Amino acid sequence: MQTINLPLDGRIAPYTLTGTPIELKKRDAKDFPRVVFAAAHVVADPLADNDPWLTPAIDWERTLAFRHRLWDLGLGVAEAMDTAQRGMGLGWPEARDLIRRALAEARTRKDALIACGAGTDHLAPGPDVTIDTIIRAYEEQIEAVEAEGGRIILMASRALAAAARGPDDYIRVYDRILRQVKEPVVIHWLGEMFDPALEGYWGNPDHVKAMSTCLQVIEANAAKVDGIKVSLLSKEKEIAMRRQLPKGVRMYTGDDFNYAELIAGDEQGHSDALLGIFDAIAPAASAAMEALGRKSNREFFDLLDPTVPLSRHIFKAPTRFYKTGVVFLAYLNGLQDHFTMIGGQQSTRSLTHLAELFRLADKARVLADPDMAVNRMKRVLAVHGVY
Repeated sequence: MQTINLPLDGRIAPYTLTGTPIELKKRDAKDFPRVVFAAAHVVADPLADNDPWLTPAIDWERTLAFRHRLWDLGLGVAEAMDTAQRGMGLGWPEARDLIRRALAEARTRKDALIACGAGTDHLAPGPDVTIDTIIRAYEEQIEAVEAEGGRIILMASRALAAAARGPDDYIRVYDRILRQVKEPVVIHWLGEMFDPALEGYWGNPDHVKAMSTCLQVIEANAAKVDGIKVSLLSKEKEIAMRRQLPKGVRMYTGDDFNYAELIAGDEQGHSDALLGIFDAIAPAASAAMEALGRKSNREFFDLLDPTVPLSRHIFKAPTRFYKTGVVFLAYLNGLQDHFTMIGGQQSTRSLTHLAELFRLADKARVLADPDMAVNRMKRVLAVHGVY
């Protein structure tokens, strides 16, 4: 067993690893009883001569290889979402290139489930931005994704949150867009805990009242809505909304705090999944979905329950910095050779946060190679003066 000195609870203390890594095994999505997307991160290029805060530099080979890993595990890829630092380091030009490249990779396989984020992030919020301008911005991105043959995840709009005067403006925008899309979309309601600029989305800061407006939009356009991804970190609100959805419209959980029980469901239904944490814990998510498909609920929870404390830590407030934990775990697991992020976002979490993440990842059995993980953790500690 490996032992490493970690800065935990305000002091340096030895920690001995105990977790047995979950077996990495190829799986097929058809064996899963839920539709499961992992929102995938982007691998930065640490050797690029660029200004990290201003210009993204992407390692395309490693970024696309990571998508193939998710597909090999039976998971779908939710492309160019907030996990990919969309609007938080990754601009629309880079996102459009990422979508094009990922869809091209998906076409090389028969089993690749992929859907792509389309929003308005190329439109800066401001006093001159009108509802018609926002509609045109959505149309531009949707056209770009559909031209590549991609399915749409309709992302929340910062510009709309800033310009809307009430629920009617949201209804107008979404009705107009949904009438035009070629295939049913996944609507993404991203809460203000993930992006403060989206506070009051759907025209009301009260989530229950906002939900009413969102449901009105879905009911009026049910044939054009595959589902809705709700990211409010409240299982009660998700379940309440799930029970009101029109027949045939899926609830995709975006609750990185309570995903296990929401996916398992209850006597009145269940949630499918579109989760950033499934990027970080993909082998555990894949094995759990296969277990659920075999109706082995106990094994499902045995696999996923230990990952929940890890996920809650990664997504702790300020939640918008969760991407740092996702990328750090990818580094520990050898899925990239460095702990560098576009926009310099590796600096958003403290060393003690990363040390606790390491400990929880071991407990969750998601350190693929404990020896490698220890060696890489030691490198990060050394950079911070901890030996």
